[in-house]
Amino acid sequence: MKDSDHTIAQVAIYARVSTLHGQNPEMQLDELREYASRRGWGITREYVDQGVSGSKESRPELNQLMDDAHRRKFDAVLVWKIDRFGRSLKHLVNALADLSAYGVAFVSLRDNIDLSTPSGRLMFQIIGAMAEFERSLIQERVKAGLRNAKAKGKRLGRPPSGVDPSRIIALRASGASCRAISRELGVGIATLYRAAPVSQVGCSENDCSGASVTC
Repeated sequence: MKDSDHTIAQVAIYARVSTLHGQNPEMQLDELREYASRRGWGITREYVDQGVSGSKESRPELNQLMDDAHRRKFDAVLVWKIDRFGRSLKHLVNALADLSAYGVAFVSLRDNIDLSTPSGRLMFQIIGAMAEFERSLIQERVKAGLRNAKAKGKRLGRPPSGVDPSRIIALRASGASCRAISRELGVGIATLYRAAPVSQVGCSENDCSGASVTC
C-alpha cells in the first residue's frame, strides 16, 4: 500500500461465532453495517462462519473471503474484532499480509484498527513484531526443554520400537530371514533395523535390495 490513505468504496464484512453460549452473528453484523453506512462504504458481501471455533484451521466463509480478496472484489475487509478474524497471531499476520498484497485494506471496528491509514499500517508492523517475538519465545522454550531433557539423560528422538533385540538376534541365528522375522514379530524391516545392530542381524532398511541379504 502507498503512504496515502487507501480509498475504500466497497467492503466485505466478516463475522464469526462459535456454538458456545448460543451466540448469534447478528449483533456483530448490525454494528458493522451501521459503521459501513456511516463511512459511506457499500457492502459487497457478508461472510459469516457460524458454529466455528476460533482455533479451527478451516473456516469456509473466511476461505471464500480470502479468495474473493485475491480477485479484488472489494476494497477492504471489515470485522467486529480481530479475534473474530485471526485464529492465532501468526495466522492474523499472514492473512493481513496477504490482504495488503492484494491491495485490500483491513478494518477492525472494536479494536479501532484501520489499515487503510498510515497509523493503521504502523499498528500492523507492531503486530508483526509481536508475532515474531512470540515465535522466538516458542523456539527458545523448545531448545531449553531439549537441553534440559538431554542433561537429565532422557532419550530424544523416536521412541523405542518395543521389539526385544535379543529375540531378533536369536531368530536370525536360527536361520530365519529378515522378512520372516518381520512377519513373526509383526513389525517392518525398518523397525528391525532400528531395534538391533545390522552388524549382528544383517537386516537393513533396504533389506531386500542387497544380494548378500536373505529375505
